[in-house]
Amino acid sequence: MGKFGVKERNLEGQMVVDFAKRMDMAVVNTYFQKREEHRVTYKSGGRRTQVNYILCRRGNLKEISDCKVVVGESVARQHRMVVCTMTLMVCKKKTSEIEKTKWWKLKKEECCEEFRQKLRQALGGQVVLTDGWETTAEVIRETGRKVLGVSSGRRKDDKGDLVVE
Repeated sequence: MGKFGVKERNLEGQMVVDFAKRMDMAVVNTYFQKREEHRVTYKSGGRRTQVNYILCRRGNLKEISDCKVVVGESVARQHRMVVCTMTLMVCKKKTSEIEKTKWWKLKKEECCEEFRQKLRQALGGQVVLTDGWETTAEVIRETGRKVLGVSSGRRKDDKGDLVVE
């Protein structure tokens, strides 16, 4: 709980504060010094109170730069909208380096012929193995890895430098 909340607290308000403390959360509305007009979220007759809150994890409080009540905008008849400004850092996911079989080498006639010979040996002269398509496909992939080789999984940019993502 920050030091800029509305002064008086009733039972429900104390329950919100207790919940925030138990869950290691912060009541964002109370961390920014604002005029009373920008803190009051409920106005009815002569009563002006703060009943709407934004809670966040205490560790994320540094990402919040402002929190205020939008004056003049009513969501419901007496309630006002609470707005919070956050700065979020978007981190790019690291992609793992996946080795790939160099199938493009099959365009070269000598590689293609060597691949055919090795594949015929691996298949034992049959077109499809009797164990099923999965086994045949795995034999083809393994032969491709042995004959054609595998890439490192890294990309090269236009300048020829390796790029690791």
